[in-house]
Amino acid sequence: MSVVESRSPQNPADVVAAVPAAGAAGVAAAAARAREAHRDWAARNAAERSAALSAAADAVAGAADELAGLVVREVGKPVTEARGEVARSVAILRYYAQQVYDPVGAVHEPSGRGLAYTRRRPRGVAGLITPWNFPLAIPLWKAAPALAFGNTVVLKPAPQAVGCALRLAELLGLPDGVLRVVAGDAEEGAALVEAANVVSFTGSAAVGAKVALAATRRGVPVQAEMGGQNPAIVLPDANLEAAAAQIAAAAFGFAGQKCTATKRVIAVGNGAEVREALVAATAKLGVGDPADPGTAVGPLIEEAARDRVVTATTGGRVLAGGEVLDRAGWFAAPTVVDTVPDGHLLACDEVFGPICLVQDAGSVPEAVALADGVRYGLVSAVYTRDLDRALEVSERLATGLVKVNAPTSGVDFYLPFGGEKDSSQGPREQGKAARHFYTSTHTVTMAPAG
Repeated sequence: MSVVESRSPQNPADVVAAVPAAGAAGVAAAAARAREAHRDWAARNAAERSAALSAAADAVAGAADELAGLVVREVGKPVTEARGEVARSVAILRYYAQQVYDPVGAVHEPSGRGLAYTRRRPRGVAGLITPWNFPLAIPLWKAAPALAFGNTVVLKPAPQAVGCALRLAELLGLPDGVLRVVAGDAEEGAALVEAANVVSFTGSAAVGAKVALAATRRGVPVQAEMGGQNPAIVLPDANLEAAAAQIAAAAFGFAGQKCTATKRVIAVGNGAEVREALVAATAKLGVGDPADPGTAVGPLIEEAARDRVVTATTGGRVLAGGEVLDRAGWFAAPTVVDTVPDGHLLACDEVFGPICLVQDAGSVPEAVALADGVRYGLVSAVYTRDLDRALEVSERLATGLVKVNAPTSGVDFYLPFGGEKDSSQGPREQGKAARHFYTSTHTVTMAPAG
């Protein structure tokens, strides 16, 4: 039997978790058990499900220090961000504990005598495939609404974060079978897509496209949240010091390992000033041990990920960073690059690490065309003091999220989340949108007897 093992990226000799892989048969068994548990869980009333999620929130809050430490150790997230992720996880659980009380349908005028109404019902077993970079928050922003609305859950976390997932499941304290964690990789993910009644995935575009295709072939609802190659457009009237600080934090925080991280900075007629400000802001970021509260940039998750950052500078001019750091673990310096040739990797695709590209545009239309000229469309940022210009540019950017004078990174769990083009397939997740994904609408028509 194969073993799923996670190691600390700042200390690769430290084995954080080692558990048997579920295999396809194990996934099928977990889904079968979740399907049995669904009958009781869906039959519980809103108050009972709300109480269970509230208790889960209390348990996570009570273990906040432990969980933050585990996130730091297992995925190398800087401790300040790890604590924020735990707080966000608690807030997600509390939010969906209240969403259970929202209306589940509507009464309509019948075409004849009687009653016509609609009602939303849970779909069954939710299969969740989640990444390592938000090892608590992403599983919960999928699982919490699924559970709130009466589904049961089988969660397959990324191998690099299996320890966080298993501990989280223990803390939630849900009835047996209501939330199951299956350890594994591609084999287990494929098996879960074949077993679930509804599938939610977050990860790479290549894998997400396969997940969406497999679920669609089975006829089950699917959402796939994938990569981003997110631009920040800096107009000449922007508060440059504030913009540069936000962009550096968004590009390099947690070593740039977020789908919402800034990957391109587009300067509109102010390239020299933008470069100078960005390099200065980058130099102020703390780089090193993620357990140190002063660290903003920790290790990359694996050696190959670190090496990809350094390799990606080939063909461009390095303004900052560009090298592997001489220390234990998988560290690369925050890296700013410009003057790459057309078709260069940094201009076209996502490099999941602490690296961003500076590009120049001669006008706002040129900047928008540059921003939109990639296959991804997750999030973009616009920096300007001109409200009219901010509204104009926001309307034209082909991304699911647009930030004005705010970093590309960071999302609110109570708002719909998702992108355009290769960044997303299927309905939005989080917020009120989650109910529509995890439930289906049934229409009931009742006529008088006789």
